[in-house]
Amino acid sequence: WDDADFSRGVGTTFYQEFFTLNSAKPPFVHDVEAKIRRYMKTSYSAVWTLKITWEKAPAHTARTDTRRTSTYQAVLTTDGFRSYLLILYQDGGMRWDYSQLAATNVLIGYS
Repeated sequence: WDDADFSRGVGTTFYQEFFTLNSAKPPFVHDVEAKIRRYMKTSYSAVWTLKITWEKAPAHTARTDTRRTSTYQAVLTTDGFRSYLLILYQDGGMRWDYSQLAATNVLIGYS
C-alpha cells in the first residue's frame, strides 16, 4: 500500500456495502464467498461485505506525474466470527513508480 494523491482531481474512489444477513445475496457476494472457500479451504457465508474501488488513482508523487495511475480494490467481508480482506489489482498490475518512494525496504507480495 502507498499513499494515493487525489489533490490534482485525477482518480475516483467508490464504495459499496452489502448487508446479507437475512437477505438475498447479490452475485458479487457469492463470488467473494467462493474465493474465500477456495483459497482458505473452509466453509464461509458472508453477513457483511464492503467493496472499495480506487479508479485511476495516482501515487503520492502525483504532484509531478499524474499519468501513472492504478486501479485496485479492497474487499472486506465477515461472517460475524471471521473476517477476510481480498486485494484485487487491475490487469497489468500496480503502475506506480515504487522506485521513487522514500522507503527502499518495501516488499510486494503476501505472506
